[in-house]
Amino acid sequence: MRPVSPKSTFIPSDLLYEVIVDSSDDAIVSKDLHSTIMSWNKGAERIFGYSAEEMIGQSIVKLLPPDRPNEEAQILARLQRGERVEHFETRRQRKDGRVIDVSLTISPIRNSEGVIVGASKIARDITEQKAALRNLAETHEQLQRADRLKAEFLTTLSHELRTPLNAILGWVQILKDGATKEDIVQGIPIIERNVRVQSQMIEDLLDMSRIDAGKVSLDVQRVDLAAVVAAGIETVRPAANAKDIRLTTPKNGRVHVVIKRVDSHVEIDVIDSGQGIAAEFLGQVFDRFRQADATTTRRHGGLGLGLSIVKNLTELHGGNVRVASQGPGRGATFTVGLPLQPVRHEPETEAEARRNAAVDEAAAAVDLHGVKVLVIDDEEDSVHTIKRILERHGAEVRGAYSMEKGLQEFTQFTPNVVLSDIGMPEHDGYELVTRLRALPGGRTVPAVALTALARSEDRTRALRAGFQLHVAKPVDFTELVAVVQNLAALRDT
Repeated sequence: MRPVSPKSTFIPSDLLYEVIVDSSDDAIVSKDLHSTIMSWNKGAERIFGYSAEEMIGQSIVKLLPPDRPNEEAQILARLQRGERVEHFETRRQRKDGRVIDVSLTISPIRNSEGVIVGASKIARDITEQKAALRNLAETHEQLQRADRLKAEFLTTLSHELRTPLNAILGWVQILKDGATKEDIVQGIPIIERNVRVQSQMIEDLLDMSRIDAGKVSLDVQRVDLAAVVAAGIETVRPAANAKDIRLTTPKNGRVHVVIKRVDSHVEIDVIDSGQGIAAEFLGQVFDRFRQADATTTRRHGGLGLGLSIVKNLTELHGGNVRVASQGPGRGATFTVGLPLQPVRHEPETEAEARRNAAVDEAAAAVDLHGVKVLVIDDEEDSVHTIKRILERHGAEVRGAYSMEKGLQEFTQFTPNVVLSDIGMPEHDGYELVTRLRALPGGRTVPAVALTALARSEDRTRALRAGFQLHVAKPVDFTELVAVVQNLAALRDT
């Protein structure tokens, strides 16, 4: 026999039911067939904000948002047919006016004769769950969109990189196979143009990477904006001429550039009479990797990064950029707005004039006779190219394809300047310059990091490691020749 506790208490079933109903987190409500509320538990008070005194005797329609006027009639029709409504997701309006998501389960209430006289309703607040599901759906859509953009970008990148490579490789093969003078005259500009196209694409990618990483900072200086704009026009003029596009500042041009003062800022308008921009794409113009035509039949190249970089750099200056177009075939206007800062114009000092004149004179005549240069790079083609360029200017050049060979050559050759790559197998340029500084004569020899590691942090690391200069590949060889001449002259002084 099981012992019975003397403290056992009997709870009547109707009281037990009331305790269970009131302790529920869900709203448990009953109503008659006229939608009049007959009972209202504490869960209903918490979910809807109304007390039992406020709701009992009122119509349940009081909870329906204005956009669901017929929902209660539809529910009553189903109840009168004896149907049960299970997990019906809808929306209800709280006392404070906030609309929430709820899940309803509604069962018919029958009297002793089995006649349906009302309904019991359990309502669960699913607002947070629905919000989480919506966020999940939005995140999923964003990921899918990112995947689509990534796929489009990789396809575009492959096309844009391979196209100039095809021209470069093709002309190299032509020039190797008994090239005529006409071949050389025609081929070299094509090779140079396509190399510069590839270089610009790589620079765009690196610029966007630096912007994303917050590594771009401004070196604020006084500038002549008209001169800057004019220089920008001259930079793109060859590409424009190749496409038969006239770049002008008068109003009769096909691309019209205007500088104007507007209150405390200046605006630069670039107005073209080109193909225009569809209204649905205007809001995406400055998005990275976005192009109005991303198909394989598109007429225009590029990675879709240029305008995004413009936007970011303009905003770094405290300005803004916007676009307007009346639609396809009707041209477009891009406007860059920049704040003006008051400056005090000072005449060029005599020292500055002498320094500028010296720079101009140095650039005009580059003679490297008597200068010994050591080039260290694991890429033989790079070494041979630099050697050929410097020797044309009279330098004596030796090459090495590893750190160990480079250090040996340094000891035997005692160069005036060292040019070294950084990314090399086994021993990199950082280790090389450290060991170089420990050799006799190595402490004072100028060393240049000539490298494809072109980020600002790469430059900082190279200078901290012991290099005097950081020059990014692909290098302008006119600049490289001037760098070698200047460093050799500094060592001699």
